[in-house]
Amino acid sequence: MNREKLLSLLKTTLTVFIALLAALVLWYLYSYYTYAPQTRDGKIRADVVSLAADVSGRVEAVYVRDNQRVRRGDLLFTVDKVRLSNAVEQAQAAVATAQATLNAAERENRRYMALGNAGSKQQRDERRTKAEESRAQSAQAIADLNLARINLDRAEVQAPVNGIVTNFSLRPGAYATAGQPLMALVDSDSFYVAGYFEETKLARIQPGAHATVHVMGEDRSLFGHVESTSAGIEDRERTSTSNTLLANINPTFSWVRLAQRVPVRIAIDEVPQGFELISGRTVTVTLDGADEVIGLGRKF
Repeated sequence: MNREKLLSLLKTTLTVFIALLAALVLWYLYSYYTYAPQTRDGKIRADVVSLAADVSGRVEAVYVRDNQRVRRGDLLFTVDKVRLSNAVEQAQAAVATAQATLNAAERENRRYMALGNAGSKQQRDERRTKAEESRAQSAQAIADLNLARINLDRAEVQAPVNGIVTNFSLRPGAYATAGQPLMALVDSDSFYVAGYFEETKLARIQPGAHATVHVMGEDRSLFGHVESTSAGIEDRERTSTSNTLLANINPTFSWVRLAQRVPVRIAIDEVPQGFELISGRTVTVTLDGADEVIGLGRKF
């Protein structure tokens, strides 16, 4: 065999070897990213509590600042306590007036009842009705007083959970409307990871499976376990049409069918010392067993 034939054979062999190696790598990558229980589409999530005042009024004082950590029960801000205190005093005066009216009506009623047949039945009925009305008015005044006290107590807005004040710009003097959110509090005890896995991987995802979470931009990982899988996702191909009870399914003309992504909740078990959890950060989630899905070795 001359030199030229040897070089040609070596080139052919090398080309076939590289082609086979490339095919093997492509098959591995296809198997891994299609079936392995891992996803690069994940987020750190947390519950966000929208805080609003229960009463309307001017914000009197603010005791926190943006990005401050607070504990459950900490005072955040107060709303117009002077006016609400005055409302309590007015309600107390109304209770006293109603009680005095009730006492007078009951004395008058007892007096007419003691007269017996000396007084007319109509007069006795009128006094009894007056006493009952005064009794109801007294109960209403007491209820109004209790409501005024509740409003005064709710003028102090406290943190309902341990958390972090975020995107906060409330200042004294602003007007608070009852029920309208004024600030957001990220619940620091509710952090978890939401991993969006393709439906082709769900068969390999079980509750309790150990998870490794790599946060984008960090060299340290979080560790947790699978808590649950979402029970449903939105069907974007199905729409409703007015005046009909039948489902309206949009026709699909594409040749490629993309796997749906299903949310999987990952509980965080271990956080490295000094690691700051921030809701919304992008993560990669890898479950135990992901490396077993290689080529023909994958399990269905």
